[in-house]
Amino acid sequence: MSTISKRKRRAESPLDSVYYDKQPLAHYAPAPFTEELPPCLEPWRRVTKDDALSGRVTRPIRVYADGIYDLFHAGHARALMQAKNLFPNTYLIVGVCSDNLTHSMKGYTVLNETERYEALRHCRYIDEIVRDAPWTCTPEFLDEHRVDFVAHDDIPYGAAGTSDVYKDIKAKGMFMATQRTEGISTSDIITRIVRDYDTYVRRNLARGYSAKDLNVSYINEKKFAIQNRVDKVKDKMKKVEHKTKQVVRNIEGKSHELIQKWEEKSREFIGSFLEFFGADGTWNTFWRDGTSIIRQALSPPASPSHSPQDSPSSSRSTEGFDGLEGAEGGDPEGVDLGAGGSGIDFSDSDSDED
Repeated sequence: MSTISKRKRRAESPLDSVYYDKQPLAHYAPAPFTEELPPCLEPWRRVTKDDALSGRVTRPIRVYADGIYDLFHAGHARALMQAKNLFPNTYLIVGVCSDNLTHSMKGYTVLNETERYEALRHCRYIDEIVRDAPWTCTPEFLDEHRVDFVAHDDIPYGAAGTSDVYKDIKAKGMFMATQRTEGISTSDIITRIVRDYDTYVRRNLARGYSAKDLNVSYINEKKFAIQNRVDKVKDKMKKVEHKTKQVVRNIEGKSHELIQKWEEKSREFIGSFLEFFGADGTWNTFWRDGTSIIRQALSPPASPSHSPQDSPSSSRSTEGFDGLEGAEGGDPEGVDLGAGGSGIDFSDSDSDED
């Protein structure tokens, strides 16, 4: 399916129909030069601004924008876009000054006139290009190209003999102002190139251009070559530094993880150690229990001092001690001291001897 067919099919949807009704399809061929177009034989009459804005005019409104357009850039394109959208139905004619006229009136250009013409032919807003356009739009030129309005920014554009080349056009009410794009112009681009001249020379030398092509002396060529080598070394050092920083960051991250794991393992080890060797730990409990068992095994309990089944001799000896206990208690009546007063009866022994 062709690109045009795809766009027509998308335009059938309600969301896109508004856009495609208002905006024509982009051109698929370069804008033609004036001499390539067939002559227009239809009668033509210039319209007023009110008529053009009201939409009562059935034919396209012919708007003319002129310039040098060196190093065609976004600022140029935006100005032409504004000119194209001045009226609901606009036919945009762009005039480009030749090299001879530009060099005599303004200065040297980067692109020659052929390159500038060709660059403009591929701008989507342009319907026709006038080559070798005049510096000042004369009434004869405007009538020849059937121009209704002239579009340009409103800043006075001086030339020899006048402070503003659009002064007469403004007086006739044919001038339509466009806005400049800040920060971009041909002079700005050239300024950047001049400011970074060494950089661009070294760039082109590295890409294979000769010193003669760049109008560079032998000494400067060698200087730029050395600078290119130094820059390559710097780039390598930056890459090494970047990789080193990545390695260090990786090591720091891993070391942090290792420290955290070590702390966790340390806490687990200390907890296990205290659980085993602490005051109430397993080892102390085992030691106390073991010591008690060993002591009982090595030191059995002592034998009892008497038992219920004592022998008669032991009974008699006990009775003797009981008598002494009575004497010690101070009871003289309970003890028979006999002749000697010692409490021992010797009568039996005397009778035995007799």
